[in-house]
Amino acid sequence: MRELNQLSISEARDGLRSREFSAVELANSCLAAVDNAAELNLFCETTAELALDAARMADVRISSGDAPSMCGIPVGIKDLFCTAGVSTQAASKILQGFKPEYESTVTARLTDAGATMLGKLNMDEFAMGSSTEHSVYGPAVNPWRAKGCDRKRSPGGSSGGSAAAVAADLCLGALGTDTGGSIRQPAAFTGTVGVKPTYGRCSRWGIIAFASSLDQAGPLTKSVRDAAIMLEAISGHDPKDSTSANHEVPNFESFLERGVAGKKIGIPREFRLDAMPSEIETLWSDGAKMLRSQGAEIVDVSLPHTKYALPAYYVIAPAEASSNLARYDGVRYGYRARLRDGEGIVELYKRTRAEGFGQEVKRRVMIGTYVLSQGFYEAYYRRAQKVRSLIKRDFEKIFAEGVEALLTPATPSSAFEIGSVGKSDPVEMYLNDVFTVTVNLAGLPGISVPAGLDRQGLPLGLQIIGRPWDEGEMLACAYAIEDAAGFSAKPDRWWI
Repeated sequence: MRELNQLSISEARDGLRSREFSAVELANSCLAAVDNAAELNLFCETTAELALDAARMADVRISSGDAPSMCGIPVGIKDLFCTAGVSTQAASKILQGFKPEYESTVTARLTDAGATMLGKLNMDEFAMGSSTEHSVYGPAVNPWRAKGCDRKRSPGGSSGGSAAAVAADLCLGALGTDTGGSIRQPAAFTGTVGVKPTYGRCSRWGIIAFASSLDQAGPLTKSVRDAAIMLEAISGHDPKDSTSANHEVPNFESFLERGVAGKKIGIPREFRLDAMPSEIETLWSDGAKMLRSQGAEIVDVSLPHTKYALPAYYVIAPAEASSNLARYDGVRYGYRARLRDGEGIVELYKRTRAEGFGQEVKRRVMIGTYVLSQGFYEAYYRRAQKVRSLIKRDFEKIFAEGVEALLTPATPSSAFEIGSVGKSDPVEMYLNDVFTVTVNLAGLPGISVPAGLDRQGLPLGLQIIGRPWDEGEMLACAYAIEDAAGFSAKPDRWWI
């Protein structure tokens, strides 16, 4: 018999409503699992008392017969979301000791829905990374291991702690953010489902900013149905966020059974890389066969400006980061460097930022400052924005021609070993985003679904890219892949 922490959100919802167990029992099961998983280094802070208080209130609400789907569901929160009275550091030394007095809109919506917050989850510092190795808390560890190998692997990033916590059954769902693939890539590495919604679907208010025109919150879950349930709970217009769109939030779960019969699904030829591993190529081909067997029309499409997406992203994102991170000065909150005799405010700023930011953050801030500087703004930043417009136009063209979704790989590989990528050449790590950044540049929704294992026994994911504000149909396609693939593998619990 499975333990309560191993349930999915939908299973727990049904069990809570039928009184098979209580929200308190469910929360305690997850908290015990968290305590036993210290070796994975996924939770940077647990909030057991808050979780149990919320669970008790959820039990009362459920007994009244008027509880939403997320009521009583234990979740983990990426350390990028401000949570009132609870440490929020964005995995950075520069925010050491910061406890906001306000709650992000997305976490507030989960609280209002009755979810129980188990704690804050590890991540790449300020969401800048693809491995969750760039963290003041130390690297997060993927619960998956390769066959016959005990070396620790990365859960991806920057939402690696969130994805790994779901994969390890420490929580039933988790919040992440996606700026260039930071939900979808970790989902693929950990055998979980990760959704990056349409830009503006979920409020960014109270989320520590990386790149404001790209950041978007989303769920990481154990199934597509769970993703639909959680996405509905966190979506909606927020007047406190000027980029929040006033679009109606549908019942995403109701779309799942619609199937894909008659849908036109595109296969973008530019996503076929010269050095693509054969396992990724085979998985992609199998995914197309799965959809075709269920009645979908699979068509070849072209997104000609895809080859410029990665360089454009790594100009735009650092530029916005350099602007957003200028606010951290060591004066008002967070870490403050110790001044030496004779030093003034300028020295305080310099040394606080030098000591408080990690190497990857400093690298991106310097790149961003450079591309925004006089003499280089037109050559780099303005040109990258023009490329972004062309990428967006590519998608608009194929959607106008009747294509309803796109099928692509989620990542160019399975989970790599911690410390094995990007040490001598940071660009090597940046290439992990090759299949995901176009979605953020165009503001589209995307989802990663586990669809198989590689020869090492590690999970691989497929990505569905949807039309703007059409997450429901995107989820229906993902549900069809999930159903056909029948992915049910779980990592061995070697950390217990």
